[in-house]
Amino acid sequence: MSKSTEEILAERGARYGKFVDHAAISQSLKKILWEYNYQRMDDDQVEALEMICHKMARILNGDQNYADSWADIAGYAKLVADRLEGVER
Repeated sequence: MSKSTEEILAERGARYGKFVDHAAISQSLKKILWEYNYQRMDDDQVEALEMICHKMARILNGDQNYADSWADIAGYAKLVADRLEGVER
């Protein structure tokens, strides 16, 4: 049986903290990116950095011991590194 939206939000809140706090951290990190030549980067590089900011905010706001968040950061970086070496996914 699928979970209700309320159940999913409760689980995410327990793992990652309050969304409003997460959003504030994530947006603060992303604002820093825009200060430094961000606009000249390729779309996948921009998206990877934004997703890394998102994952960093989850770590800072919630469960810093949740290994999946750390693995996701490595995964986004690997996608860009692979493309730069000729491997697109």
